[in-house]
Amino acid sequence: MQQRNILSGFLATVLSQFYEFMLPLAGVFLAAVILILVDLRFGVAAARKRGETIRFSRAVRRTLNKMADYLCWILLAGVIGQTFGEPFGIPVLPLLILLVIFGCEINSCYANYFEARGKRMRVNIFKLFAKKADIIEPEEVGTNDNNDKK
Repeated sequence: MQQRNILSGFLATVLSQFYEFMLPLAGVFLAAVILILVDLRFGVAAARKRGETIRFSRAVRRTLNKMADYLCWILLAGVIGQTFGEPFGIPVLPLLILLVIFGCEINSCYANYFEARGKRMRVNIFKLFAKKADIIEPEEVGTNDNNDKK
């Protein structure tokens, strides 16, 4: 009986700490799932446009792998925030890490969206933070500088 009480007290302590750590990250998890599902939808549409065969098992496997990767990145950002952000007074450190990770996924969503529509566009969401304001540029297809020199 005493062993059960010790075990339940230990689990309650550990799980309460884990719950306090995970609670602020709940919205980030939801955003990651939404981005992954949007990328899946546009990725399937782009693959259909290219004429590839869509295998359900591969799509599910890649989506679940991506969810596991994002879970690891979100937990890593939370741990870095707890370790370095709070003691040094940098509360935006986890958000900066997640901005880079989510920025890559948003670039992928845009690229798949435009490819599904038959347009070759280069998307770089990180240009929002640079001096250049336009994030979508048409790709140059088939230009040859050697012919211009002759």
